[in-house]
Amino acid sequence: MITLGIDIGSTTSKCVLMKDGQEIIASSLRVGGLGTEGPAEALAELWEKAGITADKVDRTIVTGYGRNKYEGADGEVSELTCHALGGRLIFPGLRTLIDIGGQDAKIISLSESGRMSNFVMNDKCAAGTGRFLDVMANILRMDVDELDECASKSVKPASISSTCTVFAESEVISQLANGVERPDLVAGICESVASRVSALARRAGVVPKVCMSGGVAKNGAVRRALAKSLGTDIDFDPMAQYFGAIGAALYAYRQLTK
Repeated sequence: MITLGIDIGSTTSKCVLMKDGQEIIASSLRVGGLGTEGPAEALAELWEKAGITADKVDRTIVTGYGRNKYEGADGEVSELTCHALGGRLIFPGLRTLIDIGGQDAKIISLSESGRMSNFVMNDKCAAGTGRFLDVMANILRMDVDELDECASKSVKPASISSTCTVFAESEVISQLANGVERPDLVAGICESVASRVSALARRAGVVPKVCMSGGVAKNGAVRRALAKSLGTDIDFDPMAQYFGAIGAALYAYRQLTK
């Protein structure tokens, strides 16, 4: 039984093709989410990778910011449900999922049986999201994927005290002008994100096992700072950015097998 999960986020589109609710056949990701060609491009890449056509799919579920405006699916499900399902499939026994996306951060608490028991969300401020890292990387003339390696060279992480992205931008520029080393600035930026997210996580309650999902999960400096702040290990999987799409494909399978 073949199911398809599509996660249309604010900045990226992800697709996962799954067999029998367990085996990931193919996955794809394209920059460009809601209101762009990203979803169509991600699907085109997916069919090419999988070597099959859309008519072979038994059911498609869409999730993410763009789910309400996507017409090519059999149903839609909230990203909270899908990230929880995807995370639990990859990490059995998962109790706390920290999802840091392009425009928001979400903490999802799960019961022992895997049901969502609580969640806390920040979608009002860019601080503590992928957007914050994008802005800071742009100031430093770096690619956002280079931040982790740069931060690993830090000797004394800089203090980024501003809680607003606009003010933090001015603060980083000022510290650059005052000669603060770039690795120290980058480490401070990553710790700033971790600080915002850890405060959010404490509101929801943190119970191990803990994992991260979303694009920021790839940033090891943020993961390490977050683990230190929360006092717990944080599991990571290379497919973390696809958890929403994985969960959507799994949800489609469960609908078919009811």
